[in-house]
Amino acid sequence: MIKVAFVCVHNSCRSQIAEALGKHLAKDVFESYSAGTKLKDAINPDAVRLMREIYGIDMEEAQRPKLLEEIPPVDVVITMGCNVDCPYLPCKFREDWGLADPTGKSDDEFVAVIREIEDKIGQLAERLSIKKGDAR
Repeated sequence: MIKVAFVCVHNSCRSQIAEALGKHLAKDVFESYSAGTKLKDAINPDAVRLMREIYGIDMEEAQRPKLLEEIPPVDVVITMGCNVDCPYLPCKFREDWGLADPTGKSDDEFVAVIREIEDKIGQLAERLSIKKGDAR
């Protein structure tokens, strides 16, 4: 199974949302992990609340902030658009999604970022499904 890492500095919001949506929407295509270069104590409470309201996903049940060295080797690295140089993480494919940080913003702005992540997860799953099909 293809392993995808969603990477953001603090691993508390966008990367956690991407991990949760990857597990929810694309688990038949890839395994989802998230990690950061520094940690916050907890996942962003607005992300937790909105993911529960929109998708019924409790991110706190199965996820926690993690450092890069805590995840297994991965095939794909997706950075969230943190405007920092992410450390090197070996992979076959890397992409930056350039997402705005919704932390401290209105629910509407937060939901817009969540929906953008949902769309990008779907696009990634489609591309990786095609690649898996080519390998058969």
